[in-house]
Amino acid sequence: MKPRHLILGLQHAVAMFGATVLVPLLTGLNPAVALFTAGLGTLVFHLVTGRMVPVFLGSSFAFIAPILAAKEAGFSMAAVGGGIVAAGLVYALFALLVLLIGSERVRQVFPPVVTGPVIVVIGLTLAPVAVQMASKDWLLAAFTFLSAVGSAVFLRGLYRMIPVLLGVGAGYLLALLLGRVDLAPLKEAAWLGLPSFTLATWEWGAVLLIAPVAFVTVMEHIGDILTNGRVVGKDFFAKPGLHRTLLGDGLATSLAGVLGGPANTTYSENTGVLAVTKVYDPLVLRIAALFAILLSFSPKLAALLQTLPQGVLGGIAMLLFGMIASIGIRTLAEAEIDFTHSRNLIVVSAILVLGLGGVVAELGKVQVAGAAVPLKVSGMALAALVGVVLNLFLPKRLEPEGLATEEERLP
Repeated sequence: MKPRHLILGLQHAVAMFGATVLVPLLTGLNPAVALFTAGLGTLVFHLVTGRMVPVFLGSSFAFIAPILAAKEAGFSMAAVGGGIVAAGLVYALFALLVLLIGSERVRQVFPPVVTGPVIVVIGLTLAPVAVQMASKDWLLAAFTFLSAVGSAVFLRGLYRMIPVLLGVGAGYLLALLLGRVDLAPLKEAAWLGLPSFTLATWEWGAVLLIAPVAFVTVMEHIGDILTNGRVVGKDFFAKPGLHRTLLGDGLATSLAGVLGGPANTTYSENTGVLAVTKVYDPLVLRIAALFAILLSFSPKLAALLQTLPQGVLGGIAMLLFGMIASIGIRTLAEAEIDFTHSRNLIVVSAILVLGLGGVVAELGKVQVAGAAVPLKVSGMALAALVGVVLNLFLPKRLEPEGLATEEERLP
């Protein structure tokens, strides 16, 4: 390990920090535990996948609503942890299913005409989050964004590899000079402290509220792994295999639930860092995981990152999330998708409209703790599902007469 690996790892830790601690802050879970389980879960994922997939696992936003619903239904945080453990087991079941049917069949279900627009949706659905943070202070956001872009384009060597860190650092320095940083949390925080772990308990009501969300996030996982592979230029469906990435994500989520942390998911923020820096070494992500664990035991260091102004975080998020959407467009371009084919237009347009339009499909209701709880599929998961179905069932020759199909043009 070289000193530059530490700097690159710190950059990934900065990228994941805001979202990872936001989920526990919104749900009542412990932020320090979230950091610890994110770091530990990332290390578990890398172990399961043979240390070859450059992924960081952080707190999943998809579980915010069911966690809040479980709390409103009167379940304890320990019972919420049990529901998250069960969600991880759902991942493991899907991993077994993929192992039995083979990754190649899964790949056939997700050709570029589906994965490209799904990746675009992943990036663009995060765009409002970036804009909302940036709108808190557009001056800081613009300065941070331009600093990161300038670092990536004009600098050389190591400095070109850490545009996110340099952009955030420049934005933070400007915020300090302008007096826009609240240092009170930093002064009050202790240097060392143990995370307040909460051991999970199994209560079927909480399990039925929380675990079904995993059926949706599995679709997100597939999209994220495809995106990560497109960025890196490797086929992670083939090696280490989708079944291993699903199992790694599931074990990380179950482990987080056991200790009282939020469910984990592959982070688009860190995939965006990979796209910007073009440094794909998985070791860097494992170093970021160690930084996350270190932060969980040091309230002082965690508080330092918490003092980052929203404008600074928004400026860097604009770059990272935009990079994700751009990768989706590149996926379509490199696959040479022919948009004179009506079926291709239909598949892509359906995914974009459903994914970006906020459509919600209610699948029914289940009785939990005497209350009817709706089961819903929305956003990217719904878009991906519809895209898959359309691609499978629309006729391959649904195009204007006289135009050659993609199969006919191939040698």
